[in-house]
Amino acid sequence: MGMNKSQIKTLVSSSPQLLFCRVDENLKPKIKVLQGLGLSVSQLATFMTRSNFLTRGLDTIIQPNLVYLRDLLPTHHHVAMILIKEPRLLSYNLPKVMPPNISLLQNFGFSTPHILKAFHRHPRFLLTSPEWFERAVHRLVKDFHMPLSSGMFLHGVEVLVFLDESKLERKLDIFRSFGWSDSDICRMVQKLPYCLASSEAKIRTTLKFFMNELGYEPNYLASRAPLLKFSLEKRILPRNEILKFLKENQLLKGSLCLYTAVSFSESDFQKKCVLPFREKMPEMYDLYMKSRS
Repeated sequence: MGMNKSQIKTLVSSSPQLLFCRVDENLKPKIKVLQGLGLSVSQLATFMTRSNFLTRGLDTIIQPNLVYLRDLLPTHHHVAMILIKEPRLLSYNLPKVMPPNISLLQNFGFSTPHILKAFHRHPRFLLTSPEWFERAVHRLVKDFHMPLSSGMFLHGVEVLVFLDESKLERKLDIFRSFGWSDSDICRMVQKLPYCLASSEAKIRTTLKFFMNELGYEPNYLASRAPLLKFSLEKRILPRNEILKFLKENQLLKGSLCLYTAVSFSESDFQKKCVLPFREKMPEMYDLYMKSRS
């Protein structure tokens, strides 16, 4: 199989009943099915340590799931890739759980390719109960006024299906406690639904920095929602310090706001805001570069 000792230990620890399975009759046929998808030895070993599929019935769960995925996805390679991304898929009853949720999205006008793209992005989002899935879709439309035509709609569904009512309300209340109106929150969700996927602690800390320290208003942040998702420690704070130094010392030509600065890729930010001024800010340059390593 090519599994190392650590992987074997992980596998046995998570599923100790495997020690009592018959290798030739029970385990090998299941492994052979996955090998037929073209998984490499290392991929198969990783898959097995992250999934309990070996404890599932071959004829009752594994084979029906693979048949369903083969019919749903274009090629065996696509099936293999999505299983590598989310090994737990084979633990669900896919032919029962997924079709109602796919049909609901199709009834709202989403094409199969768009749905499958979201499925590849976040495989488990189609695995919630149809009732909960429908509730998440309707809430996105009615409460957050997300247009069905928005490219962010399915991203929004991916977020809401994993948020229960109490957790979602706690997050919304944090925004409201900083003076955000419901329309501000809706605008943010429409721009970037993943803001609601952040932890409550991250939301609160990020809002404190932008609103209490920098004085940003809710409508400004709502319109620039990516600011709320960037890492405060790894991206926003280091770049803000560089930007503040450059502005205080009048080293920048033209204007450059923090939103634009944090939106740059790391290489572009260094090229525009760090490397040209390394001799004028040696200590800050060293600190910034250390924070990148």
